[in-house]
Amino acid sequence: MKLLHFLIAALAVHLLLFASIFEIYFTSPLVHGMTPHTPPLPAPARRLVLFVADGLRADAFFQLDAHGSSRTPFLRDVIERRGSWGISHTRVPTESRPGHVALIAGFYEDVAAVAKGWQENPVEFDSVFNESQHTWSWGSPDILPMFAKGATGDHVYTFTYTAKEQDFAADSSKLDTWVFDHVKDFLQEAQRDSHLGSKLGNDRIMFFLHLLGIDISGHAHRPASWQYLRNIRAVDEGVADIFAAIEEYFGNDGKTAYLFTSDHGMTDWGSHGAGHGSETMTPIVCWGVGVNGPEQAGIETYADSFSEEWKLSHLKRKDVNQADLAPLMATLLGIPFPMNSVGLLPLSYLNASVAFRAEAALANALAIVEQFEVKRNIKRETALPFFYTPYQPLHDSKLLQLIVAARQSFEKSRYDDVVQISEELVNLALGGLRYYHTFDRAFLGTSVIFGFVGWMVYISTLILHPNVHETSWLKTRLRLTAARTVSLFGTCAVATLVVSTLLALQSSPFSHYAYCLLPIASWAAAVRRLPERHELLTLGKRFRWRSIAAMTMLLLLGIELLVLSFFHRETLSAGLLALAAWPYTSQICFKKKMISLTWSASCVFLSIFPLLPTVGRVANISLVVLAAGLTLLLSSCALKVLQRASTSLYLPPPPYALYAAQMCLVAVSACIVYNTHRSLERREGLPLLNQLLSWTLLGSSLLLPLLSPTLLCQRLLSICLSLTSAYLLFTTSHEALFLLVFAWALLAWIFMESQVQRPMPGEQVLEVDFCRDSTTLERKLSLDDVRRAYIFVYFIVTAFFGTGNIASINSFDPRSVYCFVTVFSPFVMGALMMWKILIPFILVMCAFEAIRTLTHLSCKSLFLVVLLLTDFMAIHFFCMVQDHGSWLDIGISISHFVIIMSTTIFLLLLSAVAHVFTKTVFPLPRWHDKHL
Repeated sequence: MKLLHFLIAALAVHLLLFASIFEIYFTSPLVHGMTPHTPPLPAPARRLVLFVADGLRADAFFQLDAHGSSRTPFLRDVIERRGSWGISHTRVPTESRPGHVALIAGFYEDVAAVAKGWQENPVEFDSVFNESQHTWSWGSPDILPMFAKGATGDHVYTFTYTAKEQDFAADSSKLDTWVFDHVKDFLQEAQRDSHLGSKLGNDRIMFFLHLLGIDISGHAHRPASWQYLRNIRAVDEGVADIFAAIEEYFGNDGKTAYLFTSDHGMTDWGSHGAGHGSETMTPIVCWGVGVNGPEQAGIETYADSFSEEWKLSHLKRKDVNQADLAPLMATLLGIPFPMNSVGLLPLSYLNASVAFRAEAALANALAIVEQFEVKRNIKRETALPFFYTPYQPLHDSKLLQLIVAARQSFEKSRYDDVVQISEELVNLALGGLRYYHTFDRAFLGTSVIFGFVGWMVYISTLILHPNVHETSWLKTRLRLTAARTVSLFGTCAVATLVVSTLLALQSSPFSHYAYCLLPIASWAAAVRRLPERHELLTLGKRFRWRSIAAMTMLLLLGIELLVLSFFHRETLSAGLLALAAWPYTSQICFKKKMISLTWSASCVFLSIFPLLPTVGRVANISLVVLAAGLTLLLSSCALKVLQRASTSLYLPPPPYALYAAQMCLVAVSACIVYNTHRSLERREGLPLLNQLLSWTLLGSSLLLPLLSPTLLCQRLLSICLSLTSAYLLFTTSHEALFLLVFAWALLAWIFMESQVQRPMPGEQVLEVDFCRDSTTLERKLSLDDVRRAYIFVYFIVTAFFGTGNIASINSFDPRSVYCFVTVFSPFVMGALMMWKILIPFILVMCAFEAIRTLTHLSCKSLFLVVLLLTDFMAIHFFCMVQDHGSWLDIGISISHFVIIMSTTIFLLLLSAVAHVFTKTVFPLPRWHDKHL
């Protein structure tokens, strides 16, 4: 197969396998076509006000300050005298969007939208806003439009500030002040505008106040900062003002309900996404008409001691799941439950008759049961009879029996029995929804894995192909007789026909055909190229069976170590220490002591970083300045070595002017980082000059290496200096030192490999030119090349996880991009963070390009071995993908699979980038050197 055809096939297969996880694990669980269910009795409230303090932790809200006073005196008074309180447990706190979906729509974010980010309504869903008569909302332009866009009719009104006002460097409490001021202005306008006033006089009215200031303060300054705590106090004052303004406007008619909560919490280092209690526990305070007042605490059923710590142990605490708040709001307003809601109505918050509570609980259960029935009917109609197995815990007779029992209990006024049956219906229906949603998962997953294994066997045959004598392969192809060929393709045709027929009878989507037919195609290609038995024996004798077995065992152990490092960064340190011992397993340590010691020392120093805390938790600009200083010192030493080598080996002199300019840019980058950090600490914002210089340095880092000579060491020095100057602008702590040590390890690796393949004096490495035509010298694969491919993959993984878990947005620190932008812009910030991640990758690719040049390793052979290694790891992560738990767990399981599957594509792209960095040259005029 030609290389281009193979690359296209590899890209298609990996894109198909990558898409499979979204088809198998992340199809939308939502169904449509249900009949709305509403409690039949009159609702207590005519209007409801929802306050959502974005990023507010439960402990920061409820805890008293150092003087024993509450930071939220108004809401504390509500808890003590007027309403109910508790903890709302979130399940998907990665972003503001999923938290608000759970609050307002009553279900946990559709995992099919896991990669949608800030997009509006990636899937259609119902919400309490949509079911209301009118909803007015104020707040962030990133949150409000997503609920207004999907609403039926024109009854959800949004008022937002501009995206530019979401500045991490400014006083974020002004965003909340903007919301409060505009709500008060709105009420004043309603007094003058009769048309608006008539709308406000209707029933089923909602007001939504999204308060983003606390979240931005936490990201920018951390939750323990005075800015975060001051913002909480400002929000409490604003809520008090809005409460007074609404009560005054409606004449204290006693028909308004209020709900204050948060979408997610925040870690101590200012991020959210993990399952820690500081992120998943948010406050809930509810008061007004239809809501129970304070109740004396009885025997607490909570294992924690939060009530005592917050001095609220005398009041009954009512914890809920976040999705439970949507049916609570629907019940208070008397609107239909959102049709996709899976929340359980928290009856402890309702101040209503037992009959009303029983009717509401049953209506809530029937709304969820109807989702189950729609899902069951869809699966029953599409699945073949011999493939369909109904959900036994809630079969038709059982469902009818429970509903009849609930109705009979209600007629006999046994309301406690109605509530108990309703809870049982909800639990059974949720289990049934899960069962039918995952009905085809085992079949499709097995199909994909079987196809994946066939693809790996096919890759193995391609790797073996050049190592078997050409005439032998020719004889093999001749021995594959016409009858055997017809038999192989005939079997594939029959299998394809059978599979396609079964899928067509089930009305399966087109993608299922691709997943189920891939195993047939991949195994047919693999079987067709399998070598004969005696050819494998010949190959074994050539490489020695003992060596092959030892290499295979070490490789499998190394791959498992890499898989484990995705979950526990510390294992990278163990692997690096093992690599440090590599020279001492051969004669290299005696022949090249200095190179061996350098390699071992670099690996030992590099192994320190996975043991350090994840970057972003604590800023330490001093380490950034230290890294810049060490870079300048080591670069000066390297330049001195190059100068001596150019004299002794009669090489062209290094471009001193270029290196001097690049070293100056490294110093400038450190100054920019330091000055920007100080400016933001003084709350003076991002200096414009710093911002312009940062963008200029980022652009110049891509061009300056192309001005240096293509001699291996001279070009690598230029690449390291340019990328370091750019990388420093993204650093806030020890990751600046990581890049320096990482580059040192890569350089030591280059010199080590130069001694393994064809031992040469260290000085001769300086003579190697990247642009030397070595295609005629490319050789067959050896066992040493497998080791090189593994070390390459190991360095790629180390670049990913050496300083943090970049597979999770929980590790994102907005301070990393403050030299470029401080206004909240997820796509610009994400692109900048991606470039920061790619810089170590480019260094790895450039180092490996140098090793390929030194060892005459075939690019195709490298690609195939790395592809086989990463595909073997991908099978692990495919089986570990999950669609339940916290969004951090879901996101990390996807990210791990995506990282490995994307390695193939990234290798092609980064190989092209490394080719440009190492072999493209724009000659620097010689007068620069003379001038210097």
